[in-house]
Amino acid sequence: MRPISFEIEKRGKSLARAGVLKTPHGDIKTPAFIAVGTKATVKGIAPEKFAELGMQGIIANTHHLYLSPGEDLIERAGGIHAFMGWDGPIMTDSGGFQVFSLGEGFGKKISKFAAPENSAEPVADESPSVWSEELATSHGKLAIIDDDGVTFTSHLDGSLHRFTPERSIEIQHKIGADIIYVFDECTSPTADYDYQREAMDRTHAWAKRSLAAHRQSHHHNASQGIYGIIQGGRYEDLRIESAKHLADMDFDGYGIGGSFTKDDILGILDLVNSELPEDKPRHLLGIGEPEDMFVGAAAGIDTFDCVVPTRRGRTGSVYTPEGLVLIRNAEYKEDFTPIDSECDCFVCKQFTRSYIHHLFRTGEMLGPILATAHNMRFLTCLTERIREGILNDNLDHVRDDFMHRYKK
Repeated sequence: MRPISFEIEKRGKSLARAGVLKTPHGDIKTPAFIAVGTKATVKGIAPEKFAELGMQGIIANTHHLYLSPGEDLIERAGGIHAFMGWDGPIMTDSGGFQVFSLGEGFGKKISKFAAPENSAEPVADESPSVWSEELATSHGKLAIIDDDGVTFTSHLDGSLHRFTPERSIEIQHKIGADIIYVFDECTSPTADYDYQREAMDRTHAWAKRSLAAHRQSHHHNASQGIYGIIQGGRYEDLRIESAKHLADMDFDGYGIGGSFTKDDILGILDLVNSELPEDKPRHLLGIGEPEDMFVGAAAGIDTFDCVVPTRRGRTGSVYTPEGLVLIRNAEYKEDFTPIDSECDCFVCKQFTRSYIHHLFRTGEMLGPILATAHNMRFLTCLTERIREGILNDNLDHVRDDFMHRYKK
């Protein structure tokens, strides 16, 4: 019996579905927002607060955990759950995006997202960045990709390292997450069609090798699920081809990743998901803003992750039903209302906008902690509402009601 299973409770309009993703460390009711815990920590939130904030699972980063503290130490600690003191569902990505950051994306200050059509410049990076002026001028590109794997230089100390699909799986086995991902190549959103196809074909070959490396370990095959990753950049035909190719492989679930504009990927999610097995969970990597989750859920996405809510919280941007509030702004100095009077999080029950404004203006670390906690609850609550909308056959109403008020 596989360690990961997915049960669909209700199918909604189009491809939308509400379900339960079962893992060795607990169930995730879907659709769900998965918090980004890059270094085995969700920045600013203690693990004992996860359940209170509605956080059902986290996704950690293989590349970062490999560099520090190292997979061997985590294994000696009893695995990532024991190491970070949380017994809920955990995913680890494979490090593919970090390869992009060190290689094709290095020095360009671009992310996996392409620039909007009316802009000639790449969008600001909304993902964990490893770019630094000092390293760029002293080392140049820090990752070289070949058909066998990737050779890269640590952004921490300049040491040389090598990832292959088999090595990525070995590291993820030692880290011990419930769900692991195949090693893939995340291309630049500006890459042309020919290179996107080359990278997609390489990703497919790496997926086969990753899957074989995982399945040959009886212990890890019985305790960890493995997801394939759909690639193809911003090209619809490549995305569909990638989905068909990976659907024929025996994965426990599927991630949709790579480089794209949001309009590109969100616009073809239904086509991609239509090619994937109905009984397998689907995760949208790196996209999880409020408006995105409605589009994704309607197209059959079950779980989302995104670094933006914690990053916004650290910089003083908080979600409300009316849109983002920049809590540092002077207008909130004497605002004695909660961030969101409709929110049930401990932040909104206990603290005012005025107090949190004061914390940010005086540089107190509690400000980012409270703002981050609220943002996380806002998004988990939103996915709970989306789930209820599917179960009650009124997802369209839930979406329209939310978007009528929410100003991006």
